[in-house]
Amino acid sequence: MKKTDLETAVRELAQNREKMQCQLLDFSDTDLLFFFSDKPELYLRQVKSWQPVLDWVESIFRVKPKVTQGLDVPDNNKLKVKMSEMFKQLGDKEFCCWYAAALNLRSVLLGLAIVLRKVDAKQAAELAAIEEIWQNEQWGQDEEALALRQAKDKDLNEIESFLLCAM
Repeated sequence: MKKTDLETAVRELAQNREKMQCQLLDFSDTDLLFFFSDKPELYLRQVKSWQPVLDWVESIFRVKPKVTQGLDVPDNNKLKVKMSEMFKQLGDKEFCCWYAAALNLRSVLLGLAIVLRKVDAKQAAELAAIEEIWQNEQWGQDEEALALRQAKDKDLNEIESFLLCAM
């Protein structure tokens, strides 16, 4: 995602902000960090990596995120209410970066962590790729998946750079 694309997105955000907020809230139901593996080794790696982010989310929203090891979507409606309040506090640039990062990472929480500087783009990308990295360790690297991940990492770095620079 190029800087010019992000600048255009920020300018157009005012017309669609409410719709984008609703999309982000809907997307948050299936946030990557809510779904832990049932494979013990991967589960332990996820807990070690994701729990600090979940604890941070709890500390800023005063709501404990509910997680699962199954396919049932956990009820995080109280967290969604708090996130909707956060939307109002962010400027268009920050909200746009949150939205773009969340879609890239498959995690509204990791997107917010980048915007609020809890993690940087590299850390967020690694957190989002834990299962893929574990699978690569088990069965070898998939070159197509690696190329896709590298493209996503580049987009995340551009989002972070845009976020940190003045418009």
